[in-house]
Amino acid sequence: MPNVKRPCSLAVKNNSMNLLEKYKPSISKHNLLLIAGLAWTTAGGILAGRGLSYLLEHPDHPGWRLAGSVVCGFIFYILLFAKISRKHIRRIHGINIPYPCAFSFFNFRGYFMMAIMITGGIMLRKLDVINKEWLYTFYVTMGIPLLISASRFFYFWATNNEIT
Repeated sequence: MPNVKRPCSLAVKNNSMNLLEKYKPSISKHNLLLIAGLAWTTAGGILAGRGLSYLLEHPDHPGWRLAGSVVCGFIFYILLFAKISRKHIRRIHGINIPYPCAFSFFNFRGYFMMAIMITGGIMLRKLDVINKEWLYTFYVTMGIPLLISASRFFYFWATNNEIT
């Protein structure tokens, strides 16, 4: 078999791919559920904590606002976040690589949605478009389904069960 040289561009591409593969932060699929739970807990904790601290410092009916946030947060979870978290848990279980990238707990669409939501929350807070009491009430409302969803990731990590 004759010795065939690869074009230079392919050799560079293969070397850069080997370098990327070598330094890729890999983690087991099982522990990817833990990383996802920690990420969702962080997001939910930041939102709920920021909202709670503001609402408790400004006593304009904080009990009613918190009660409304809890009720609406559970509704958001049931109608939207239960489906989203189930989809991500199924996707993680379905990954065909034994040690995927530690950042693969979201797909591209998930990271895109997260970027839009973070940017939107910051913009609403900085531009003073919405009354602060309502904005921080919404923060608590959104933090609750994120925290409940995080508990699902932790459950499937701890029990090592497949989602149905």
